[in-house]
Amino acid sequence: MPIDPDALPDDAAILQQMLRALLLEHGELHAENDKLRLLVQRFVRHQFGRRSEQLSPDQLQLGLEDLEQTIAANQAGQDGIAGATRKPRTEPAARNHGALPAHLPRYEVVIDVENRDCPCCGRALVPIGEISTEQLDIVPAQLRVRVTRRPRYVCRGCEEAVVIAPAPERPVDGGMPTEALIAHIVVSKFADALPLHRQAQMLGRHCQLR
Repeated sequence: MPIDPDALPDDAAILQQMLRALLLEHGELHAENDKLRLLVQRFVRHQFGRRSEQLSPDQLQLGLEDLEQTIAANQAGQDGIAGATRKPRTEPAARNHGALPAHLPRYEVVIDVENRDCPCCGRALVPIGEISTEQLDIVPAQLRVRVTRRPRYVCRGCEEAVVIAPAPERPVDGGMPTEALIAHIVVSKFADALPLHRQAQMLGRHCQLR
C-alpha cells in the first residue's frame, strides 16, 4: 500500500509499526523475485530444452498468468517503498537572484505609474515603498579618439617668442594607439587567447558603426 510522505504520523509507535510492515513487504518482494526467476527458467526450458522437458500449453498459460500477477504485485510494492523513502521537497530551488557583486556600478531605472490618483475614490496615492530588482547589464566597448590640444602663445611686445607645451611621449613612436588600447590588446591576446586578426576584425566593426 503506498504511503504518503506528507501525511506521516507523529507517534513513534505507529511509525515503528509502519516500518516493520515495509520491511515485511520488502522481504515478500524478494520472494516474488525468486519466484519470477524460477518461472523464467521454466520458460527457457520450455523454449530451448529437450522435448521430454518441455511444458504443455496449459502449463505455459498458467505460468504466464502467474507471471503477470507477480509483476503487478511487485510493481505496486516497489512504488509503496519508493513513496515512503522519498523525502518531500519543501525548500525552494537555490537561485542566485539578487546576489550581484556590490562593487559593480549601478544605475537606476524608475518605472512609475502614469496616474497617481486612486482608481476607486480619486484621492492622491501615497507611496508606501517600492519593489527593487537587479539585473546584470553590460556596456559594449566603444572606440573613441583622444584629441591632444597644445595651445601656442606669442609675445605681442617682441613678437619673437612662441611658447608651447612639450608634446607628451607616445607608447609607440609615431603610432596612433593610446596606453589603454595597447593594454586592452595585450590582455585580450595573452589572457583571453584572442588572436590579433580577430581583434582587428572586432575593432574594424566598431569603426564602421555609425
